[in-house]
Amino acid sequence: MPVNGGTMGKAVSSASMSLDGFVADRHDHPGPLFDWYDRGDIEVFSASEDVSFLFTQESTDYWHAWVSSLGAILVGRVLFDLTDGWRGRHPLGVPVVVVTHEKPTDWANWGENFHFVTGGVEEGMQLAQQIAGDAVVGVAAGTVASQCLALGLLDEVAIDLVPVVLGGGRPYFLDLKEVWVLGDPTTVVLAERVTHLVFPVLHASAPPVGVVAESV
Repeated sequence: MPVNGGTMGKAVSSASMSLDGFVADRHDHPGPLFDWYDRGDIEVFSASEDVSFLFTQESTDYWHAWVSSLGAILVGRVLFDLTDGWRGRHPLGVPVVVVTHEKPTDWANWGENFHFVTGGVEEGMQLAQQIAGDAVVGVAAGTVASQCLALGLLDEVAIDLVPVVLGGGRPYFLDLKEVWVLGDPTTVVLAERVTHLVFPVLHASAPPVGVVAESV
């Protein structure tokens, strides 16, 4: 339940994605998926020290709307380790809940903005929503977003669609056993090297008859 008896905000997964559905290459690097972060002439500062982006006006407006809606971020241990926990401060400037099998014992950036849960994504989402209150919980794509979708915990799927085909890597969603039906996009923003899209999650259904759901 949200803190102070308030309403519970949306849970929205978000990531830059290639046309063939990947959010990182085979080496877990974003590569050209982040090219749109440097394709404009408007400097936008993140919450991380000395990190800024050059956005177009369209991406700037979308970014500010997204960041201002957030109250917490839910991520998995793989992303946390790849980024070294963003050195203790996420670029989006909100508290981070990390779903992990074991809490780190040798991380040098402990602080009140990072919380570790070992009970799975449901526990992680509950804590993130308690922290966020009626604000949005942003969910990192990949394993965590996939598990949240499978459990019916996602309200929306946001995609920064980049015109590139990676040919392999880390999918936005993986290991889903059901077909998930999304609604028509509620947000469509065309910008240089990216199209920002937001889809409402409607419902799950069984795979078509004769089709066996396989892991990615």
